[in-house]
Amino acid sequence: MAKVAVVFADGCEEVEGLSVVDVLRRLNFPTDMVGLTSKEVMGDHQIKLTCDKVVDDSLLDYDLVAFPGGMTGSANLRDNQKLRDLMVKRHENDQWNAAMCAAPRALARYGVLADADYTVFPGLDSETKKDAPTGNFKESITVTDTKHKVLTSRGPATAWAFAYAIAEALGVDTKQLKHAMLYDYLADTIQDSL
Repeated sequence: MAKVAVVFADGCEEVEGLSVVDVLRRLNFPTDMVGLTSKEVMGDHQIKLTCDKVVDDSLLDYDLVAFPGGMTGSANLRDNQKLRDLMVKRHENDQWNAAMCAAPRALARYGVLADADYTVFPGLDSETKKDAPTGNFKESITVTDTKHKVLTSRGPATAWAFAYAIAEALGVDTKQLKHAMLYDYLADTIQDSL
């Protein structure tokens, strides 16, 4: 089975990263929580996260690497040279890379969004367009670009959609889990609660 790494940086949106880890582990994907510079990561909402490992060259061994967003967290991902070098290699190796909320700006800065379809947190498309002028911004909840092996999503409320899209990109049917987690129920009835 494919294995996935979720990279957490200080200032990350906790729910975005943990939703991916939760859904993928429920589907029996080997999924590691990887700290950017330390196993201990402080999220944007002061939730302390303990990761399995720290970013190193083994990031090249994962079938997919995902980034949660958060303005501070995504800036930390974007500006880390070691991570950038590894993600560029992954992109050159035609491996899947995923980012949500503000984190697609890191992929844009790395050059991973060149010519790719993607989405990003509302309002940040002006920044991603500067770094990835040939990228194709979309306003969809999730965007899966199979040609460029890039998967993106919009923000905290789209974290489950992002997680399921990751599993589906890696070839797993998520229908049963969506039903077990009441995701299909949410999709059918969310208007009732707004």
